[in-house]
Amino acid sequence: MLSPKNLLIVAILVWGFLCNNQKLHAQRLVDDTARQYYPTRLKLVATGAGLFYFGTLSGLYTIWYEDKNQTNFHWFDDNQGWMQVDKFGHAYTSYFMGKLGYRSLMWTGIDRKKAIWYGGSYGFLFLTSVEFLDGHYEEWGASVGDIASNAFGSLLFIGQELAFKKQVITLKFSYHPTDLAEIRPAMLGSGPIEKIIKDYNGQTYWFSANYRSFFKHHNVVPKWINVAGGYAAYGMLGGKENPDYLPYTDRYRRYFLSLDIDFDQIHTRSKVLNSVFFFLNLLKFPLPTLEYNEKGEFAFHPIYF
Repeated sequence: MLSPKNLLIVAILVWGFLCNNQKLHAQRLVDDTARQYYPTRLKLVATGAGLFYFGTLSGLYTIWYEDKNQTNFHWFDDNQGWMQVDKFGHAYTSYFMGKLGYRSLMWTGIDRKKAIWYGGSYGFLFLTSVEFLDGHYEEWGASVGDIASNAFGSLLFIGQELAFKKQVITLKFSYHPTDLAEIRPAMLGSGPIEKIIKDYNGQTYWFSANYRSFFKHHNVVPKWINVAGGYAAYGMLGGKENPDYLPYTDRYRRYFLSLDIDFDQIHTRSKVLNSVFFFLNLLKFPLPTLEYNEKGEFAFHPIYF
């Protein structure tokens, strides 16, 4: 979920990954019997993951939840909120953290299946822990839909690594500014960064499928070409409905079809460049896009992001 809490998560992960780009560069799959195990590296990864987990949860408890009304643990049904765009955000964040966790454990040289399960589950563990914190505060509550979305993101990564030894379908994100944030800045963001996080109207989540993974003999198509399907929604000035005192806007879902670039398929000898490609592959590359929406309209975007 791209919320102020998750901005902190992503910022720390990006900082840690870039600071260690010579360690956490893109891994080539090799036979486990030929891989060397590094216990010291495993201790570093485990310590870093533990510090991040407990440190961030402690920080959220003392900062984010400060002055909030604490209650007994309870559930909150927000499955109809934001036309499910936020649920895609949960899955995306869990997928991203699982991918980073797997890459980190692969650097230690441990058994690949253990790296897949332990590293790939890290996003689910962390985000679901945050969900249970929400469950103890009156303003929110734990959401079954959020937890299910967390699980989906982790399992999407884990399942593909076990079945294909790579990600043939990658979860990606894109954003463009909308005018709706100006109508309700307190809810949808008042600055550029806040808008990216809080304005669900400008967020699009993509399932980006590698073409050559499905059509192996179509050699004329480069290995780094993907076909992407996207989901977004527009017209949302509130979670489940728009307040009556605000200007009327139609709320509708949007579906997209586009080409994309799979940066995981572009291999270089540069560890720095491989780290850059890792993060570029979290974002949908802006290319011509076809849209269909719930209003029954088709639209062509020469460039969509």
